[in-house]
This record gives sequence, structure tokens and C-alpha cells, in this order.
Amino acid sequence: MRTSAEEIAALKRSRPRNRFVSVSLVVFTLLAVYAWFGGDLHLAEFDLDRRLANAARFGEAIRPYPIQELGVWDWATAVAWMGDLLAGDGWQALQRTLAISIAAIVLAAVIGAIAAPLGARNIVRRDGLINSPRRPSRRVRIAETAWLTAIRGLLIFLRAIPEYIWAFLLIKIFGFTSWPAVLALALHNAGILGKLGSETIEDIEPARAEALRALGATRVHTLIGAVTPEVLPRFLLYFFYRWETCVREATVLGMLGVMSLGSLIRDARAANFYDEMIFYVLLGSLLVLAGDLLSAGVRASMRKAA
Repeated sequence: MRTSAEEIAALKRSRPRNRFVSVSLVVFTLLAVYAWFGGDLHLAEFDLDRRLANAARFGEAIRPYPIQELGVWDWATAVAWMGDLLAGDGWQALQRTLAISIAAIVLAAVIGAIAAPLGARNIVRRDGLINSPRRPSRRVRIAETAWLTAIRGLLIFLRAIPEYIWAFLLIKIFGFTSWPAVLALALHNAGILGKLGSETIEDIEPARAEALRALGATRVHTLIGAVTPEVLPRFLLYFFYRWETCVREATVLGMLGVMSLGSLIRDARAANFYDEMIFYVLLGSLLVLAGDLLSAGVRASMRKAA
């Protein structure tokens, strides 16, 4: 009779092995080592005592200025100070940040909704979901492939450039207005929504579209009557998820000078007004939190409805 140790050894030898997982672990370990040494990271630079002293000074600097002068914490004084900041530029910047995010995601959704079927293989190809079952000619297949490559390449290009870079380039055209932020967020998110939308269309069940085609429906009618109702709930989920990102990024883009909460954060940091900087950071966080809660509620309702 085998001992427990022998049984354990036998189980270990017979365990399933996955070479891909093993190789991935080795590659991950090598990348972690490279990041440590290639990034020139040194524990000596951390200097815990010095960093703690810096943190203590920063904690003192972020207290409201009237509280610093008063010497003790007073909620009435702190609330009055926050009210003054909000009544000044804070409320306007908060509204501008929200408006930028909404305008950007709506524009991105329009572009993405148009690009999605144009980049879906089962829509574009003649022998696809809503087209003729007859095999197309070689010339037609080449044209379809070229079209799909162009549309998908454009979507890759739009989302490959970060919003911050888009805004940096667009400021040269539109100046320090809201348009660089709106268009930067719209272009980047249009690439994302277009890609996700086209993939969603390619994954739908063909039964409804084939039934409509069999009844004599045109390609446009089939797209509207069969494809759109099936992909719309998923597309709206993507829409609200990306809107959360737009709310956050609209604040970040203010660092470039576009009027939003980010511009107030940048100006307060430049003037070493750390108390005001933290207030605007928290104000932006509350806006992101509100957008996240609203988005989560809408997405939950849509999932139940679906």
C-alpha cells in the first residue's frame, strides 16, 4: 500500500500542465525584473524618514488657509471657505467639465454608431449576414477587404492616440476653448465605441436577419429591424461606461489650459495653493462618483430589461 507521500507525488506527476501558463509566468517574472532595473528604481531613494516629513508638511499645507491661520479646526470656517471657492470659479468649472464630457460622449456615440456597421464583416461582405447568399466575385471580395481594412484601421488610429495628445494638437486649431477637450474625447472614444460596436454586430445571432431577408426585406430594413434591436442594449452599456471615462478625462484635460476643473487644479498647484488644489481635486472626484453611480444605475436597469 502506498504511503501518503507516494500518493501526493503521484498526483503531482499526473497534474495537468499548461506550457502557455508556465511560459507566461517566466516572461512576467523577466518583465518585472526588467522594470525594476530598467526603470532605475532604488530603495535608497525612498528615504522613509524624509518622505514622512514631506507628507506631514503636505498634510499641513492642504488644510484650508483660514484654518491654518486660526490654528484649530472649525467646520463653520471650513464650510465658508469651500463655499467661497465654489461660488467663485469652482461651480463654473464643474459645469464646464460635465458639459464637455456629455458633448464628447454624444459625438463619439454618433460617430461610433455609424462606423460600427461599416466595420462589421457580416454587414459589409456580400455573403454575410444581410447580403446575398451568392458568392461574390474576386474583385468584390478584394474591395470588401480593402473597405474593412480602411474602416478598422481608422478606428485603431482614433483610439491609439490618447485624449491628452489629441487635445494638445487641437489646441493649435481651436485655441484654449472647450472644443479641443470635446473633440479629443470624442475622437478617442469614437474609435473605442466603433470597434466594440462592430464586434458586437459580428457576434449576433443571424436567425432574425435571415428571417427578414427571406421575407424580402432590403439590406437597410434588415439592419434597422434585426441588427439594431439586438446590439442597441450592449452599445448603450458601452456608451455609459465610456461616459464615466469622459467625466474623468475632462478634468485631466484642463491641465492643458482648457477651462475645467483641471485648469483650476493646475493654477492652484502653480501658485502653491495646495488647499485649493485639494478642494478642486475632491470636487472632481465627487463629479466622477456621481457619474459612476448614475451610469451604474442605468446599466443595471438595462441588464434587467434585457
